[in-house]
Amino acid sequence: MDNPQKFSNSKEVINFLVEQFPACFSNKGDAKPLKIGIFQDLAERLAEEERVSKTLLRSSLRHYTNSWRYLHSIKKGAQRVDIDGNAVATIDDEHVEHAQKQLEESKAKVAEKRKEQKAAGLEAKKNFKKKDVPKFKPTSKTKKPTQPKEKLPPAERLNDSQIVAGTAVTVKVGKTPMPATITDVAKDGIQVQLDSGMVVKVQLENLRLARTKR
Repeated sequence: MDNPQKFSNSKEVINFLVEQFPACFSNKGDAKPLKIGIFQDLAERLAEEERVSKTLLRSSLRHYTNSWRYLHSIKKGAQRVDIDGNAVATIDDEHVEHAQKQLEESKAKVAEKRKEQKAAGLEAKKNFKKKDVPKFKPTSKTKKPTQPKEKLPPAERLNDSQIVAGTAVTVKVGKTPMPATITDVAKDGIQVQLDSGMVVKVQLENLRLARTKR
């Protein structure tokens, strides 16, 4: 038959003690003050238990009795119990004072450690400046440089010699000047034919001389 696997840490041993001696040990709620010298009683009771070494049993008891939950149980007038849960002695005032001092020191150490961790976190955050973060700009397609458009001279108004049939002009129809040709000149307006074939009558101020193509 295989040998049972030995416990490897205090947590496993304490859970085992809670299971074996529930009237004495607990891992939830209020703890009970333990009898002075309870290690010897446990060593004798667990002499045949191969999973628990005396060294690990001693360190596990130390771990259990140094916990805040256990130190809170050391109060004036409280009763110490043996491994079967029987009250065996009232806690001495000296032990109460020692437990309170130990509890205060332990809490102070934890508070100091948390304070240091918080300060370290703030310092790290302070040193992490925005300029240290690499800036990534979205890549964009390179635009080809646009050639500057050639500025054209303003369109010329028609003089008297140009207001005749056959003169190429531009006529403003709406917002866009359109090429046309004068077909008739009358007192009430000038008739022009657009390149589209449409014939319209416009006033002289709406006509400009068509630019000659280069």
